[in-house]
Amino acid sequence: MSWKPQVRTSKNDPNWYGNTLRFATEKEALDNAYDLMFRWTAVTDYGAIETEDPVTHVYQDHETKRIDQ
Repeated sequence: MSWKPQVRTSKNDPNWYGNTLRFATEKEALDNAYDLMFRWTAVTDYGAIETEDPVTHVYQDHETKRIDQ
């Protein structure tokens, strides 16, 4: 189980967009998506969903680090 950060890029677009980053906690995924919102100019909302994917990254102190598997 892991958490996937997601963003929306338009209030008129019902779709959420994510990437391959997977975090151990919902907080890490939300913090990562929140920071992404400030780097992308078109983001209108952010969130996180639970997945069955393995954890691939850790997010601490505004840094994303890959977990070597």
